[in-house]
Amino acid sequence: MSAAVRSALIAEDSRIQAKFLEQVLVRAGFSVRVAGDGEAALQLARESKPDVVISDIEMPRMTGYELCRSLKQSPQLRNVPVVLLSTLADAEDIIRGLDAGADNYVTKPYDPKFLVARVESLLQTPLTFAEDDLLELSVTLGGRRYQVKSGRQQALNLLVSTFENAVEKNRDLHRANEQLTLAKEKLAQTNGQLESLNAQLTQTNDRMTRDLHAAARVQRSLLPEGNLESPSVRTAWKYTPCDELAGDFLNYFMLDDRHLAMFVVDVSGHGTPSSLLAVAVGRLLTPNASATSLLVRNDPFTGRPVITPPAVVIDELNRRFQMSMQGELYFTMAYGVLNLQTGEFQYVSAGHPAIVHACGSSATLLPNTNFPIGWLDDVEYQADSVILEPGDRLFLYSDGVSEAFQGSDQTQFGDDRLLDFLRAHVDAPINQCVDNLFDSVIAWCQPSAPSDDVSILGCEFGPSRF
Repeated sequence: MSAAVRSALIAEDSRIQAKFLEQVLVRAGFSVRVAGDGEAALQLARESKPDVVISDIEMPRMTGYELCRSLKQSPQLRNVPVVLLSTLADAEDIIRGLDAGADNYVTKPYDPKFLVARVESLLQTPLTFAEDDLLELSVTLGGRRYQVKSGRQQALNLLVSTFENAVEKNRDLHRANEQLTLAKEKLAQTNGQLESLNAQLTQTNDRMTRDLHAAARVQRSLLPEGNLESPSVRTAWKYTPCDELAGDFLNYFMLDDRHLAMFVVDVSGHGTPSSLLAVAVGRLLTPNASATSLLVRNDPFTGRPVITPPAVVIDELNRRFQMSMQGELYFTMAYGVLNLQTGEFQYVSAGHPAIVHACGSSATLLPNTNFPIGWLDDVEYQADSVILEPGDRLFLYSDGVSEAFQGSDQTQFGDDRLLDFLRAHVDAPINQCVDNLFDSVIAWCQPSAPSDDVSILGCEFGPSRF
């Protein structure tokens, strides 16, 4: 007779992170329900008691702390173990978790195997709540006094999980310190060769500088040569890297006489590894039809070029560029193909900022539900489409636009400000609109320079109004 399937309840307002966590738990043998906030999760728990609850902390309507406290105050649900997930990791957050009755605390980003191991450990040690087993703790931290009443096993679970988190997060630091110690010892042994090594270092630095400039030239060669101007479509773009080498790039080109392809790619991280991956991806995305081309292939029977659907393009990129084979780098991408005869725009947004569709005085974000490229090898990407009317515009951009920070208060430029700007500039030519948006983002970051690459690609369909 097979064992009963264990049930897990996820409370997470990020759909992408919730989907990732759901797949991790399903693979570990759990049946999974997902709620978009704490209030919805509490309702699901009351309808059917789960074996474990895994909750984000920062959520709308009801936070993870509030959800945890509500579960622990329920006689029917108080023995359900609760794991809190958060990017927060200071002492006050942990005390707040204990105060709310949490059983485990895991910081993001987390190793899926580590999270599953914590869940399994909790389920192997069921919680009990005998009155004589409760601890009364009074803790003052950050100017706030906490009165914590918790079972001994529950408090031990949370403290052990906090310790294991610290061990997990500091493992790389210890390794780096060990390597630094070895490097110092080796440097001491070779002190007599220091002058020669300095000369070699200077030569190497000069060579790396030349290589850096060459790599930057290669990246710039992937960018469009200019703006497209035709009776049926016009394009405009702006791009600036935050460092000499960028993880962003963009392009557009005609696939045939009536299909325009356009994309923006954003590789995680900065520096040489990210830029090399950007160059590798960019060289695959060309309009030249061949047997190995991703975007256009020759039909083996007719010899005519056949345009690859956007979802198939993204599937193939995901197959080729798994982050486990790319030094843990991944990338997001918005890729679409516009039919200049019908106005249909088919696109896939893979973990990328949502494409903006501007129609008259209206500007909206197109649906965006796909994973970044490289996260999971068994994802099937789905394409969406929208029909453009003459005068409609599309805007593809990197998160260096929407997540640009303003000065010292770190306020983001944000989606709402972006949409308001595009609505206000509906009467400007597409190239002027893109230039002004770019200038606004750069000005928003003052007095600092942008902390991320900034890429904007605009397209206007139909006859020009100017």
